Amino acid sequence: DGVVKNITEYGAFVDLGGVDGLLHVTDMAWRRVNHPSEILEIGEKVKVQVIKINKETHRISLGMKQLQEDPWDLVGAKYPLGSVHKGRVTNITDYGAFVELEPGVEGLVHVSEMSWTKKNVHPGKIVSTSQEVEVMVLEIDAAKRRVSLGLKQTMRNPWEVFAETHPEGTQVEGEVKNITEFGLFIGLEGDIDGMVHLSDLSWDQRGEEAIKEYRKGDIVQAVVSETDVEKERISLSIKALGGDKFAEAVGGVRRGSVVTVEVTAIEDGGIEVEYEGMKSFIRRSDLSRDRSEQRPERFSVGDKVDVRVTNVDSKTRRLGLSIKAREIAEEKEAVEQYGSSDSGASLGDILGAALKSTDE
Repeated sequence: DGVVKNITEYGAFVDLGGVDGLLHVTDMAWRRVNHPSEILEIGEKVKVQVIKINKETHRISLGMKQLQEDPWDLVGAKYPLGSVHKGRVTNITDYGAFVELEPGVEGLVHVSEMSWTKKNVHPGKIVSTSQEVEVMVLEIDAAKRRVSLGLKQTMRNPWEVFAETHPEGTQVEGEVKNITEFGLFIGLEGDIDGMVHLSDLSWDQRGEEAIKEYRKGDIVQAVVSETDVEKERISLSIKALGGDKFAEAVGGVRRGSVVTVEVTAIEDGGIEVEYEGMKSFIRRSDLSRDRSEQRPERFSVGDKVDVRVTNVDSKTRRLGLSIKAREIAEEKEAVEQYGSSDSGASLGDILGAALKSTDE
């Protein structure tokens, strides 16, 4: 037994009956003690244990917490990994917040484990001292008396939630939060962002041109094209809102197909045609197998023309069309069906037979 004689920043001097001993602040309690005056008063009677005697300096070190059970003896059993507990924030630093689970057992919530979405924010903006919080036990190092805690783990991963509630193809609406050289960042539910890449802004315009039409704060609609929960990325598409007109138009069209198009413009270099709402251009050299017929002016706007598909380019969203290729293919087919070059039949005979067959 002793009596508190004096209190300093680092501890208290206790009179043991003519001999003084130092009770250091770290030996007063198993919990964090910021100042000895939180626990002791001058003149107070206390029970202490002698923990060290320095014979050279004649100093006696005392302890109070040593008379109580060390809470760390039971930490492993009381706080299994993955378990969730309530605690009180005792201290906030640049790298995280200390949370007291019980007197003498404190854990650190590292800044990286505080929030799913607030990545570069000071811990003091997320929690405050004395606040009661719910935390998950992530790791325990009994030797170093350290507990690693997580705050964000007690809440569901917002990207996971978004992936469940907004499958691919879902339409969303949000505010343009940021515009970069790569595309637009759109604010979504759960305090997360989705990105519309330049290539997903418009079917008709180049991304660099299309992005000029948007401003920060605009409310836009988009379609979810992919959600990567691990990388915390949501890919959105604005151009997919109206569907892919090109893909719809050329759905059943393959290279070698013959389709009917309508002439929409006559130019020196060829004719512009339209197929299922998609524009295409047939060059002068593809207007006929006969050079004398390769004249754009022999066509009129509104004419319906049968053409052969020479190319379907989904990237440039262009159909390669040719009247010449259709004529050559028809001629080849006629030769195969009605004669061959060594049968003695002339090309005129063969085509005549093919036409007669068609008429019949």
